[in-house]
Amino acid sequence: MVNILLVPNVNAAGRPRADACPGTLQTHTAADGALARVRTPGGALTAARLRVLGAAARELGTDVIELTSRANVQLRGVRDPAGLARRAAAAGLLPSPAHERVRNIAASPLGGRGEHGVLATDGLVTALDEALCADPALAALPGRFLFAFDDGTGDITPVEADVTATPSGLRLAGRDLDLPVPDPVAAMLAAAGAFLGVRGTEWRLAEVPDGPGRVARHLGGTLLETPPAAPRPPRAGVIEQRDGRVALEAVPPLGRMSGAQLEALADVADEVRFTPWRSVVLRDLARDEAGGVAARLAAAGFATEASSPWVGVSACTGSPGCARSRADVQAEARAWVAGLDGPPDVPVHWAGCERRCGTPRGPVVLRTAGTATEERQ
Repeated sequence: MVNILLVPNVNAAGRPRADACPGTLQTHTAADGALARVRTPGGALTAARLRVLGAAARELGTDVIELTSRANVQLRGVRDPAGLARRAAAAGLLPSPAHERVRNIAASPLGGRGEHGVLATDGLVTALDEALCADPALAALPGRFLFAFDDGTGDITPVEADVTATPSGLRLAGRDLDLPVPDPVAAMLAAAGAFLGVRGTEWRLAEVPDGPGRVARHLGGTLLETPPAAPRPPRAGVIEQRDGRVALEAVPPLGRMSGAQLEALADVADEVRFTPWRSVVLRDLARDEAGGVAARLAAAGFATEASSPWVGVSACTGSPGCARSRADVQAEARAWVAGLDGPPDVPVHWAGCERRCGTPRGPVVLRTAGTATEERQ
């Protein structure tokens, strides 16, 4: 019998310590070694950069690459952090060392190509990234502060970034701003600067007392009552584009890939888009080539069909990578999925402890190591 509990999302009123979010230059010491996180604004990586990171994961780490909820990538067990930093810099992945941990920019992976996409976001992501790196003051942003662009599809707004640009304007920590925004990049930068002016020890705008309201007033606007946006359901497979071409969404099991899998992506696409829901999207495919690309990625270990049991299943790092975890939940999740015929009716997340790292937004069944019950959020 499943014990149904309500698990609220709680924002901390303040933080007891400075932000220690890992980067490529400032790694985190995990139980399995150094953890390095590489920022990929808009989730975009070219084939050349995929190959660089794939080789680095295999040659310098434990050959484990994880996707994050900000569409960034992280390499586990890095034995030579300095060597990784040199490779990343040579590949253009560190355009500003001072800003490397604050280049958190999520974006709708189709970039305006889908049925409801009316905002071309690719150029906006590039413009924001360049302007962010050009402003020395914004290097002080916490490593968890998140910018986002939603192209009108409604897939990114549920992420509730600190500052989100949509076709209709700006959102601050999930609430719409009642203010015309002719230049979204300039407005987002101004909002980030205002956040630095009102924060204490907080890492996110929603954690600052009346933070969204104070930033809204600084920008000259007010906040509207905004209902929560419904999270995007997990999926895989072909996605229609308005121009007659298609995109393909593939799911790496549990959000993890090997160096060989990054190289498999590089073999079939000039550029890919990672997503905050830990999938990868290949855009602008001819309809008659999508099946072949999907078959090649499936052979490399990706889920490329909506009927795959991997769709909607996630897990935290677990042991041995995390010292807090009570079990190898990655292995437990894989064993559980092996007994499924298709995706679960409700997304399922496996967690190694009560912190429940990596839990997706929206309805989810939580399986926490060391407990006898499931929790439904």
